[in-house]
Amino acid sequence: MSLDTATRARIETLLKDHRVVLFMKGTRQQPMCGFSAAATNTLNELLPDYHTVNVLEDPEIREGIKAYGDWPTIPQLYVEGELVGGADIIRQMYGSGELHQLFGATPPDRTPPEITITDKAAEAIRQGTASAQGVALHLEIGPDHSAGFQLAPAGDHDIVVTSNGIEVHFDPGSAQRAKGIVIDWVSTVQGEGLSLKFPGAQTIGSITVQELKQRLAEGSITLIDVRPAHGLAAAAALPQARVLEEEGYEALAALPKDTPLAFICHHGISSQGVAERFAAHGFSQVHNVEGGMDAWSREIDPTVPRY
Repeated sequence: MSLDTATRARIETLLKDHRVVLFMKGTRQQPMCGFSAAATNTLNELLPDYHTVNVLEDPEIREGIKAYGDWPTIPQLYVEGELVGGADIIRQMYGSGELHQLFGATPPDRTPPEITITDKAAEAIRQGTASAQGVALHLEIGPDHSAGFQLAPAGDHDIVVTSNGIEVHFDPGSAQRAKGIVIDWVSTVQGEGLSLKFPGAQTIGSITVQELKQRLAEGSITLIDVRPAHGLAAAAALPQARVLEEEGYEALAALPKDTPLAFICHHGISSQGVAERFAAHGFSQVHNVEGGMDAWSREIDPTVPRY
């Protein structure tokens, strides 16, 4: 792959002007792919500030950076003008402590957390992983308490914890955030699945669209619309709502912890997960809107499009 002189000069200027540069899809506040999100989540833990380049907005840089470092994928991390690598290498270096050393950060605490896996959750995990060979169960917990399980090969630097006969692998940051968690198997109106309860997290309440209408009229609750762009395009957010995708998680998480919050999505499923993250962050009055925008359209305002 060739690299024209003008694009090379642009890349070299970026690397000269910024010690740490991440070429990624999307932005630090709104990554547009899972690998870019994983890279920013890791860097956010170690660096208060670093420069990002959204290659989706710059086709020349998107292709040019691949040729510049002879690296075929995005994201790409550069430090002091040198290519470090992509998402997998960033993750590996974070787990080993090499990334901390590179940035002059405090070495990671590798103390294994105490966790609890209930009998129901353990049985569900055993059934779900019965046919998996050569992989381990990993649990990643982000700084905002978003969590996800995945099956992947064990890493040399994983922090491994066993509870109720189930082995769980963590990276250092996830391990520290996992202290005291309870992993359970729950059944709700939204379906069945694994659930994480953090120490001190508040219970999520349900609120009907009728109750929401009344409290919005009173001004006694803050409504947060968690739908992605395509959902907002199909049916715009209510005038009183704050939009998570526009304001960002960090800005909304800075609200006073006693702020009454209600979360709404299309049908009330994804909003439950976001509500749980805010509750884990210490918010004491957290509600999920039953039925979401679809229920609002059916029961409150039929002019709101259903989709």
